[in-house]
Amino acid sequence: MNKVISIGKQDFEQIRKKNYFYIDKTNYIQEWWESGDDVTLITRPRRFGKTLNMDMMKCFFSNQYIDRSDLFEGLSIWKNEQYRKLQGKYPVIFLTFADVKADNYDESKNSIIACINDAYQSHRYLLKSNLLTDGEKEIFRVLDEYVSNPEPTKTITNEVIFRAVKGLASCLNRYYGQKVIILLDEYDTPMQEAYVHGYWDEFTSFIRSFFNSTFKTNPYMERAIMTGITRVSKESIFSDLNNLTVITTTSERYADCFGFTEKEVFQALDDFDMGNKKKLVKTWYDGFTFGNQKDIYNPWSITNYLKEKQLRPYWAQTSSNGLINKLLQKSSPDIKEMMEELLNDRNIIVNFDEQIVFDQLEQNKNAIWSLMLASGYLKIQEIEYRGMLLTPWYHLCVTNLETMSMFYSMFQGWFHDDASNYNEFINALLNGNVKEMNAYMNDIALTTFSSFDAGKHPSGKTQPERFYHGFVLGLLVDLKERYEVKSNRESGYGRYDVMLIPTNKRDNAFILEFKVHDSEEEKKLQDTVQAALNQIEEKQYDAELLEQGIKKSQIRHYGFAFEGKKVLIDGN
Repeated sequence: MNKVISIGKQDFEQIRKKNYFYIDKTNYIQEWWESGDDVTLITRPRRFGKTLNMDMMKCFFSNQYIDRSDLFEGLSIWKNEQYRKLQGKYPVIFLTFADVKADNYDESKNSIIACINDAYQSHRYLLKSNLLTDGEKEIFRVLDEYVSNPEPTKTITNEVIFRAVKGLASCLNRYYGQKVIILLDEYDTPMQEAYVHGYWDEFTSFIRSFFNSTFKTNPYMERAIMTGITRVSKESIFSDLNNLTVITTTSERYADCFGFTEKEVFQALDDFDMGNKKKLVKTWYDGFTFGNQKDIYNPWSITNYLKEKQLRPYWAQTSSNGLINKLLQKSSPDIKEMMEELLNDRNIIVNFDEQIVFDQLEQNKNAIWSLMLASGYLKIQEIEYRGMLLTPWYHLCVTNLETMSMFYSMFQGWFHDDASNYNEFINALLNGNVKEMNAYMNDIALTTFSSFDAGKHPSGKTQPERFYHGFVLGLLVDLKERYEVKSNRESGYGRYDVMLIPTNKRDNAFILEFKVHDSEEEKKLQDTVQAALNQIEEKQYDAELLEQGIKKSQIRHYGFAFEGKKVLIDGN
């Protein structure tokens, strides 16, 4: 009989006690312990087992789980006699910032205080000893009252918060005569919230001091692990941590410790009598790469598929992807063009810093690739080192079909508020109804133009460019089955804006040219439209289509003229 698959359970003890489906990742314990690193930061995409692995670490090292061989018997770590002796030998402080999601600084800080209080309350037994000072006992009481009482009698200064974990470590060190292991899960969740909601500077100053006291100037700490999705730049919050080892998705270490390897996935499929689905599962869910370890699968989708036995974008549906959506929507035209390449199953080659500087995301256009790589939406096919300085250039592509579906949903969502008009515009375009095209496009532009505005004062040229490249991504998604959508490519004697090449060569092809009205050169918007249509003819943009065997009579030309949020379309 197959084991029960418990979706979303991150409690290692419960999984082992109830014999739920579990893929052995205890090799991570030995690999980390033998590294000898003081503080380890490991970044992996969401739903990749970070929290479960941290809970496993707690169960293995914490002296609150002493003599719990039942949790580890039969797993790889228990084959090593040395590690059997290590189980349950350290006091452990476990913190998680997974729920620190607030739209302002005060609420975020209060949520972190609540996380610290949870750690304190799990060690309340310390209050029964005579080893704690009155001041240390007071911290227990003040934290608990502050969190549980809507109107606490005492406030908590930042200095008390900064030193709270170090203070708890001091108490545990005195009580057990042993230094402490500190585990912090989802460390970067509040960072993203601070950036999105506009309190980044204030928050990073606070968290930098907290990390410094907890992880650097803490003589009671034996070792520590932090996990998260992104590698936030050292200058932002880790400037004082010279004892930090950072492991990203491009690092070799711990490559098979998070996520499922292909061998593990195929064995699970066999165990659940689904061995005939391996090729299908590989197409949908394979593709993640950590270091040189290829063919990594995300655990969330695999466990859901094993349970439900249906192909679905399980992992892609677990997040709103709000930050990436915002950055892509407002990104420059060349970023959107690269997204077109990715959606057409092609690679892009880009250079970026793996460190995320959140407050520079909108200024540094290439930072979006670092964020998408860390989030698991893109994978590295190859790293090419160029020049004397061996600057890394990354060959990136979409990870798999599931992540491709996530991008499709994202780009369709850009026109969601005016979805009916957008769909009707597509129909009018394909049917050659210029009057309806004008009506629908003006409504679309009116409601969505500002969504593509990258700044407070975009130039008259930049704003329509950002809009039309976003519009092209929408076209690509909606017409993918019928047309190849290309933009800004050479044909004839120039570069057209948009070309729709039919899959069925009996269907019509389309060339779209976009122009911004220039009041010094053109009296009316109609003149701008005519200039766009003339450019298509003069530059012989039809050449690429004619070379593919499409007849001249099947090629439709459309000129788009922009003046503010007003659009005029004409065709021939």
